[in-house]
Parts: sequence; structure tokens; C-alpha cells
Amino acid sequence: MEPLDFVTRSTEELLFFLHRKKTEISCIEQPHRFLTQLRDHDLVPEKLFENVKKKRSREQKEKIVYEVLDWVEKNKPQYIHQFWRCVFEDHILKFYPPLCMLRTKLLDGTFKFDEKHPDVETPEEEEESKGKAEKGKEKNYKRKRSSEDNDDPDPSSASTPSRKKPGKKPSFSSLVKKGDKQEIWKWPIYKTQLPVTCGDKEGTLFRDKLSRGEKCILSQERWFTPNDFEKFAGKEKFKNWKLSICCRNTPLKKLIEEEHLQCPPMEIKKTTCVQKDMKKLFPVSSSESSSEDSEKSAGSVEESDAEDFQEQGGREEGTEFRGRVEEEEDRADLSVFQAPFLPITCVSLTGTLYKYRFATGIFGKCIRTEERWFTPEEFVKQEPTLTDGHWKKDILCHGKTLNFLIKKKILCIHLPLCECQNCTIKKEDLMAQNNDDVCFICDSEGDLVCCDECPRAFHSHCHLPAVPEESPGEWICTFCVLRTSQQWLDSRNMSEQEAFDAPVSQYRLHCHYLLLCVYREDIQKVFVKDPRQTVPRYSEFISQPMWLDRIKQKLESGEYQTIGAFVSDFHLLFSNCRTFNRIFLFSCSLKDNVFGQMGARLKKIFEEEFKKIFCIG
Repeated sequence: MEPLDFVTRSTEELLFFLHRKKTEISCIEQPHRFLTQLRDHDLVPEKLFENVKKKRSREQKEKIVYEVLDWVEKNKPQYIHQFWRCVFEDHILKFYPPLCMLRTKLLDGTFKFDEKHPDVETPEEEEESKGKAEKGKEKNYKRKRSSEDNDDPDPSSASTPSRKKPGKKPSFSSLVKKGDKQEIWKWPIYKTQLPVTCGDKEGTLFRDKLSRGEKCILSQERWFTPNDFEKFAGKEKFKNWKLSICCRNTPLKKLIEEEHLQCPPMEIKKTTCVQKDMKKLFPVSSSESSSEDSEKSAGSVEESDAEDFQEQGGREEGTEFRGRVEEEEDRADLSVFQAPFLPITCVSLTGTLYKYRFATGIFGKCIRTEERWFTPEEFVKQEPTLTDGHWKKDILCHGKTLNFLIKKKILCIHLPLCECQNCTIKKEDLMAQNNDDVCFICDSEGDLVCCDECPRAFHSHCHLPAVPEESPGEWICTFCVLRTSQQWLDSRNMSEQEAFDAPVSQYRLHCHYLLLCVYREDIQKVFVKDPRQTVPRYSEFISQPMWLDRIKQKLESGEYQTIGAFVSDFHLLFSNCRTFNRIFLFSCSLKDNVFGQMGARLKKIFEEEFKKIFCIG
């Protein structure tokens, strides 16, 4: 339900809210999608939007986003309701968690619309002589020079220091009564989320996420599980988030007992399992047992206690059910862990761990997925079924935990005061860790251009189209552009013949994508250059040679008119490979040839990608 439909507010109040929150909104990361949303709803002029794309640094982006919001406030006040509807659409809130906090403040009444500095006077908007619809584009303001009455000062104008008579407080409708102080969790406005505190930290608890065992507390633009939020607030010594996290000074334990909040059922099962294990290994006396039972009833035994026990007990940190003995560890085949990068899993998640990037749980973005780079702790938090995930025990590599790899010195944890690049806290170095360290196409280092949407990096000449050396603003690679365009466009299924007949001019992006895929998969660069220059006697057997650089040159120079002509040269390339290697094998009396196998593999990849991007059934 939209907040503007749920709690009706006037134009002046919404303008004032924007005026107060411009700086906060301008600090969001990767603002391109946010600004595109505003442009698509005609809230930002095209010229101003183009200026955004020229900015590279974070400071420049924050400044231009602030200028955009300031422009909207001053030039589009009549569209302020439409502005907030655009900002609060689901796909925008999902990508920008800070905007969820703004939406919550607008919903629950925590933002005070009458909070103005006592010594600062807000200018009064001049009375408009004609219709508001025509005059709404630009509002003129003037300073007050006396203590005259001020009914509704416009919040978007610049303030001038002056003594004044206190202005009339704007009124707005709300479902929250001023005198209500108890049981706010029963108010309709808090049906889906609740304001919570732990120590000096404030956050918003989402009821449905708590019941599913997901990260459910949003605070300072970060998502937390209840245990993590307790640690974030410096209250980990309590080891009982149900008592340390409160809603209006009422512990969540009371809300859970009275069934105002619902916890995931797996939590009870997990705690019971851990307690049984503790009893088996450490028998207690009857008095101690009764004491322990009383502690259980008070909710003092939590998952964090179990984790401490498992670490102190000398057992390996594995999944929920422990139990790998040391002899099995000693007999384990360590040869599978010698590669520079290792496949890893965490329940339903998969990724690749790069050893040279590993530092600790919170430092060193060493785990690469298709979408981005993660530290081990960040990676574990992506798994929705883990409410208290621990990276050492929950991330597995060839069936072994990362704790096992650390014990066997396959991974080395850096010292707390380490100053290496992986343990850096510098903003620019942390941003550099978000992208690959080698070119995605040729797999070599050098001056790389980084995509702002995915982890990939490229040499400017390896990418298609080539990236200008002085490329301003945000830059997105061909892989991401094609993926985004296919998500937005309603692509219908095509027949193979329809795809062959399609003009290259309309599908140049698809051609670039196919070429990049084959370039990347040609690991040994066998098909890149003219084979007549590198393969002896090639011209004796192949009358019409073809290679990747030649296809690239023909595409860029406009020699292909249809997709069929473009694809035909790839078929020629693969056919030449098959023909030459068949003759070569026969003349040398060989049964197999690595280049022939590579050609067959590239042909299969090309055909699969071709059918996928052209939606051929």
C-alpha cells in the first residue's frame, strides 16, 4: 500500500520532507537507476540527466544528485506527490534500502513536520494571481521583514536569519494519536514493521522477515538478523536479543510471548539440539540442571552460546550437526585445494573463492559470484535460510569448511593490524575490490575499465564496442546492457530463419555479445589471429580461412548486412577447424587433437548463446 494513500499529506508537507531529506537521498550508492526512474516519469530534464552520466567520483555523483533534487523541489512542486510515488515504488526500494527508512518515517509519523530552527525564518510564498496549475512550475518567495503572521511557509525556499513570530504548525492526518504511548504494535500503521532500539542504535523490524528467519532489522542502510543487531549495538554480552531489543521500551520477548510477533520455528529446534549436545558432553548436577532449566525459561540460552561452545569444545565448525573426527581430517586429500581459486557453497549459494584476496571474515572481498564480490561474512548473509550464519562453518569447499582450510594453512587469516591492500579501510581501495583484477576477456592484468553494474573489468580494446580511454561518467559493459535490455523488452520468440534475416544494424549489441563470448572461451587464443601466419601448411588444406579478429573487423566496418552473414563466418571458422584437424589427424595417425576438441566446444557455446539471446525455441 502506498504511503501517500495510507497517510494523506499536503503538498507543503511533502515539499518540506524533500527539503529536509535531500542531503540524505543524495548519498545513496549507484544513483543511476534512481535518476533514471525520475527521468522516465518526466521529473528530471534530459540535459540535467546527461550531466549525471559524466560524473565518475562518488563526491561528484552526490553533488549532482543533490542538484537534481533541488531542481525538482524548486521547479516541480506541483508534482511532489508523483515524485514520492516514483521514489517509493517496490523496485526502487529494493535496490536502495535507505529509501525504505524514509518511507517508514513518512508512514509512522516519526518525522516532525514542524521542526524548524527557532532563529531561522522561512520565507513566505507569494500569493499567485492566476491558476495554480499554470503557475506551479515556478514559485517566487520573499523575505519577511516584520513579525507578520505566517500561515504555511514553503519549505523549499532558502531561509534567512531573522526574528519572527512563531509560524502556525502545519497539520496533517495520521492514524497515530498523540496521547497513545502503549501497545503501538497494535496500531494499523505498524502492521508490517516496528521501530526498535538496542542500546543507542535504532532500526526498523520487518515482521514477515522475522517470521521467515531472514535478516529483518534495517538500521543505517544495513540489514541485520536480531543477533547481529544486538552485536551492532554493542550488547552482545546479553546473548539474548529478545530482551536487549525493545519496541518503545518493551522487550521483544514480551511481544513474542503475547503472539504479537512470530519467530521462525527452526529457532526452537536449533536451540534444543544444541542444549542436548551440551548435556551429553558436559554432565551437570541436579542443582545445576534446575538452574539451567530456569535460565531456559527466561530465554537466556541463545544461538550465540551454542556457537561459543562449539568453538571452545575443540570440534570443527561445520554445519548444524557436528562430527568430523581428526583422523578423517588428516586423511583428507588436500590436492583438490591447491588451485588459486576454489568452488564454494553455502546452502543454496554458489561462488568462487580467490585465495590471494582472502584476509579475514570481514576484510578482503575474496568470493566472486555472477553478480558481485563478497567478503566471507557478506556471502553468508546472502543465504536467506541462515539466521545466524558463521562464515567458517557454513561455507563449504569440496565438502570441507573454511575452518578446515584455515587449520590446514590452505587459507591464512591476516593479523588484526595488517595494512595490506586486502585489509584496507580506504574508500577507493574498497571500491576497487568490487571488480575483477584481470580482464574478463583475455584474463590478463593491465589498465582496466570497470563495469558499474557487475564485477567484470576489461581492457578498453578487449571490450566490444571499444571503450574510449577518457570515458566519462558511469560505464556499463555489453553483458549488462544486453541483460537489462532483455529484461525491459518484451522479447517474442523467433525462428532461426527470422533471426538470420534480421538486420545487423538492429542487433549490433547481440553480435558484440556473441563475439565477446567466443573470445573469452578461446582460452589459448587459437582462433584469434590469422591461422596462415601461425599454423604450418594451413593454406594447403583451407582455401577460405576465417578468424575472430577478422569477424570483429568486418562487423565494426559494416560489412555484415544481416545476422545470417555474421553467423555464416562463425560457421566457416568452426568448419575450417574441423576440416583441418581431420586431415591433420589422418596424416599424423593420431586419434585425438586438442584444437579440434576446442573448436567443437566453441561451436556448441556459440550456438547455445545464439539461441538464448534471440529467443529461439
